[in-house]
Amino acid sequence: MPVPRASSSEVSGREKSLEEMRETSLDNGVLILSEKIPGVRSAAIGIWIRQGAAHETNADTGASHLLEHMVFKGTRTRSALEIADSLETLGGSLDAYTSREHTSYQARVLDEHIPVALDVLSDLVLSPTLRDSDLSLEREVVLEEIAQVEDTPDDLVFEIHSERLWDGHPYGRSILGTKLSVEGMKGERLRELHSESYVGENLVIAAAGNVEHEEFVDRVAGLVDTVVPGVRSEQVAGPTNTMAGLELIDRETAQTHIVFGAEAPPHSSEDRYALILVSSVLGGGMSSRLFQKVREELGLCYSVYTFQSFYHSAGMVGVYVATRPATAARASEAVRRVLERIADQGLSEVDLDRIKQQVKGQVMLSLESTGARLHRLASFALHDEPFRGLDDVLSGIEAVTCEDTLRVAAQYYDPGCHLELRLGPS
Repeated sequence: MPVPRASSSEVSGREKSLEEMRETSLDNGVLILSEKIPGVRSAAIGIWIRQGAAHETNADTGASHLLEHMVFKGTRTRSALEIADSLETLGGSLDAYTSREHTSYQARVLDEHIPVALDVLSDLVLSPTLRDSDLSLEREVVLEEIAQVEDTPDDLVFEIHSERLWDGHPYGRSILGTKLSVEGMKGERLRELHSESYVGENLVIAAAGNVEHEEFVDRVAGLVDTVVPGVRSEQVAGPTNTMAGLELIDRETAQTHIVFGAEAPPHSSEDRYALILVSSVLGGGMSSRLFQKVREELGLCYSVYTFQSFYHSAGMVGVYVATRPATAARASEAVRRVLERIADQGLSEVDLDRIKQQVKGQVMLSLESTGARLHRLASFALHDEPFRGLDDVLSGIEAVTCEDTLRVAAQYYDPGCHLELRLGPS
């Protein structure tokens, strides 16, 4: 039975808007978002499913990622080649990824091709064939992907660090899965996962660019009218313990790859702004403290940077540096000294004002991309947060004080609370 939109008398409770961002909920739970961007002739479109690696069990780790691969093998109306050809022949693109907490399918097309992109995306997401014969082949592709990570130490070190840091928590589970779990994955399990998770309550469908909200909602509603509401995936519980200290993993590589990392607050925390500013001062570019100290002054590396991830129930912050084995101890010590200094002092008024301008500029420049606007738009829904306009975000950055930077730096950047993992020759 077709799923109707909210009627006009219901719209006030089912529809929200801010600036050019608008949201409509269908009766089957599907959430539809759009942001009109004046002056562009294209659109970025995405479908998100609230299902990722953190929702899996140890027995079926990698199932969400393997399912993401499998939907591209064909639908009831399109072959794998027809899916690949459908948007590329129009000059557009089609892509997908799996994360800890969701799976995403995205397209970018000219505005005149929005109906085609929506039809292709909804077809592959909602009507994949998921044949066992295709699984036999695609399993080998994913095993090659896992092998590629094994052969790429600057990827592998993050995989291992995440597993060790989270100490058995789902956030440390490999997105790709393990060789053993992928080899043992059955088609029936993927079909069960699709029927359980690719349901209305888990679907977020969004577009950013030259898109009209009402027209977009009408098109989406017609494509998802047979989707059952289902049950929304449960939120991942926060971790009760994370690891710290030093771990050395012996591996024959030309460099030693070093990751420092510690638990941080979740995406909803207001401390996120202060942490981003501190992270940017430490390792957000060529003028950052780590780059200037470890590379420019000491010549101990080519690559050094900070990173951060914010999930629903927790987050993580850290540092990556790669150096030759003979200088690994010196590079590690240099990173520790920089972290200790900021954990002890925070940021001065001069440094804070400077990094605020840098980060605000980066935020504004990034939002000139329809893809970035799409991800920002979907992020509000995926994290159960209200729309926040650009002015609100910039105000949040501007509101950070020196005291805030000292507090979060002492709590999250003290190297004593970090797990340092070194991957390289002993």
